[in-house]
Amino acid sequence: MDLKEIMATNLRRIRHDKKLTQEELADRAGLSMRYIGAIERGAVSASVTVLGQIADALGVEPGELLQRSG
Repeated sequence: MDLKEIMATNLRRIRHDKKLTQEELADRAGLSMRYIGAIERGAVSASVTVLGQIADALGVEPGELLQRSG
């Protein structure tokens, strides 16, 4: 699994754990809902800046979004 897929999986899991919709997360992060969806599908790679915005919006450390499970 590459980092893009790992981030997609972790982002979706953390967002669901925090009971946020893609729209709510996008709002908090200052991003579009379509972009959040594309990141969650692994269709696009997020820049380091965007990774930071998403982590801040979720209240987690950026590394948590890139952590391999297992």
